[in-house]
Amino acid sequence: MTTDDSFQLTPHDIRGHEFPRSFRGCDPVAVESFKQRVSEEFERVLRDRAQMEERLRGFQEQLRAFRDRERAMNEALLAAQQLRIDAEQQARKEAEMILREAKTEALQFLNASQGEERQLRERTDVGKRQFAAFLANFRALLERQLGEVEGLQAYAQTVAQSQAELVFKKQA
Repeated sequence: MTTDDSFQLTPHDIRGHEFPRSFRGCDPVAVESFKQRVSEEFERVLRDRAQMEERLRGFQEQLRAFRDRERAMNEALLAAQQLRIDAEQQARKEAEMILREAKTEALQFLNASQGEERQLRERTDVGKRQFAAFLANFRALLERQLGEVEGLQAYAQTVAQSQAELVFKKQA
C-alpha cells in the first residue's frame, strides 16, 4: 500500500462512499457490509499506526537520550584517559625531579664525607707524628733519667765503698 499525500482515505470516507449503480450492479447489502468491515479494519490499522508512531517517538527519544549519554560517557572516558596520561606525565616528572635531587644530595653527601675523611686522615697523620715525637722525647727523657739514676747509683756505690774503706781503715 502506498501513501500519497494527495489522497488520504479515512474510515468515514469509506463508510460514506457511494458506488455508482449499474444494471447488474453489486448487492447493496453486501457492499455496505464490506464497507463496514473495511472501515473498521482501517480504523484499527490507523489506531495501531498511531500507537506505533507514538512508540516510535518514544523510542526515538530514548535513542536520542542514549546517544547523549553515550556521547557524555565517551567524553568522560576521554577526559579520564587524558587525566590518567597527565597524571602519569606529572608523576614521571616528579620522579625524575626527586631522582635528580637525590643524586645531587648523594653527591653533596659523598663530597662532604670525602672531605671529612681527608680531614680525619690528616688529623690521624698529625696525631701519629705527634705521638712518635712524644715517644721519642719520652724515650730521651727516660734515657736521661736512667743515665742520672745510673750516675746516682754509681755515686752511691762510690760513696758506700769510700765509707767501707774508711770503716776498714778505722778498724785496721
